[in-house]
Amino acid sequence: MAEHKSVVEDPPAPLSMAGPYGGKVSGKPPKRNTYAIACTILASMTSILIGYDGGVMSGVGDYIQKDLHMSDVELEIINGMVNSMSLLGASMAGRTSDYVGRRYTIVIAGAIFSAGAFLMAFATNFAFLLFGRIVAGIGTGYAFMIAPVYTAEVAPASARGFLTSFPEVFINSGVLLAYISNYGFSKLPSHLGWRFMLGLGAIPSVVLAVGVLAMPESPRWLVMQGRLGEARKVLYRTSDSNQEAKERLADIKEAAGIPPERNDDVVQVVKKRSSGSGVWRELLHPTPAVRHILISAVGIQFFQQASGIDTIVLYSPRIFDKAGLKSKDKKLLATVAVGFSKTVCILISTFYLDRIGRRPILLASVGGMVLSLVALASVLEVVNQHPDGQMTWALVMCIAIVLCFVGSFSMGLGPIAWVYSSEIFPLRLRAQGAAIGVVVNRFTSDINSMTFITLYKAITMSSAFYLFASVAAASWVFFYLLLPETRGRTLEDMEVLFGSYHRWRSVAKKLENKRSEAPNANVPCSNNNISTAGPPEKGQETA
Repeated sequence: MAEHKSVVEDPPAPLSMAGPYGGKVSGKPPKRNTYAIACTILASMTSILIGYDGGVMSGVGDYIQKDLHMSDVELEIINGMVNSMSLLGASMAGRTSDYVGRRYTIVIAGAIFSAGAFLMAFATNFAFLLFGRIVAGIGTGYAFMIAPVYTAEVAPASARGFLTSFPEVFINSGVLLAYISNYGFSKLPSHLGWRFMLGLGAIPSVVLAVGVLAMPESPRWLVMQGRLGEARKVLYRTSDSNQEAKERLADIKEAAGIPPERNDDVVQVVKKRSSGSGVWRELLHPTPAVRHILISAVGIQFFQQASGIDTIVLYSPRIFDKAGLKSKDKKLLATVAVGFSKTVCILISTFYLDRIGRRPILLASVGGMVLSLVALASVLEVVNQHPDGQMTWALVMCIAIVLCFVGSFSMGLGPIAWVYSSEIFPLRLRAQGAAIGVVVNRFTSDINSMTFITLYKAITMSSAFYLFASVAAASWVFFYLLLPETRGRTLEDMEVLFGSYHRWRSVAKKLENKRSEAPNANVPCSNNNISTAGPPEKGQETA
């Protein structure tokens, strides 16, 4: 391939006075990079479809059961099929994004999901509706994988938590939109209302198709293709300063196997690095650091869904019915309150991820979820003991507790699972690693969605939520022991923190000591300066 000398010159002035990795050069806090935010918003819009699909099914369930004469088991299958097929979509998305790029993979996700939405809206029987859910599920898998990966690769380190949480913000916005749609279209004849509810999900894809034309490609993907000139331009626009852009480019080149002295606009890249081949072998036979990253990513994605969030999103009308709320209209209004709580809380969390850090917010979030689940199960147990009594206080408490649960989830575990799993994988493993996390997330959600009705009928609804509470408590212990704080770290520096498992604090302290000893404290330590081969040797670990 012919090589061309770079003609891109440094912009005349820094974009901000923020230090390249979250530190401050002056006493003022770093300004938000509006271009990076705009790119993230466009990429994250596909997540509206994901949230809309999950939320809308909570309202259409009764209508499609009546109109299409479906059983509870068939409803469970319909609810869970999107998650089952998203496993296929996520596994395809990793390789697709390596071949065609992150940007066009987002377009593919929207197109597939829109086709599924139209099919569901025109379904005439269970099999037709199931086919539409299969198509939509594949699009969901694509969207779940690619939106967090793209935003993590575009975002500067100082705002990565803020920007990478945007997909979760749009998922919650989609859930709220679905709940409002359910309530609004419920006024139509029942055989038409549910079709409008499902078909409305196709509209955002039109905006997505137009908006994606204004988005740049991920700079990391461009470097993997040897297109350094284009990557350099994107990094200058999405970084907090010119110096950070240079350092990010150097780190990405090193991870992609490009010698640092190669600065041409177009360079040759080893094919196996650019195409993603050989990645699965490394994931199946990982180094200690990559193994720790895998355990962390799989664990946080598993616990996000195993704690029962999708059962409440999908089946909240049944929960309120169990607590004594019988009116369909009022049940849909109560679900709107659930969606509003989720959306407000995720917006609050978004602005504090890069200020407080991932771990404190995550642990507080899961603690709130555990308490909420125990309280919800206890109230439902009291209701279960008095099946003939009208207990207004129990209904009010049940609604309040559900709002607290979804609020706690959205303030921490909801967005942080995606932020964390998209930022900890090294470049060469990021797309496939994120896809593994999505597969685990969707599989766990699928199990919950397809078994909840059967589960609570077998062991009572209160016992089901006691079970979810115990899982959430186990997740708190897992997060506390194994998940390092990643706030302000560069993506190429993540392997330094992993490999020592519960002793990661000593490695983090060494990293900080190295950084403080460096001439410029904002420049990250090279991966060669701190060993990532495994846990510290005996006697070397800092107390």
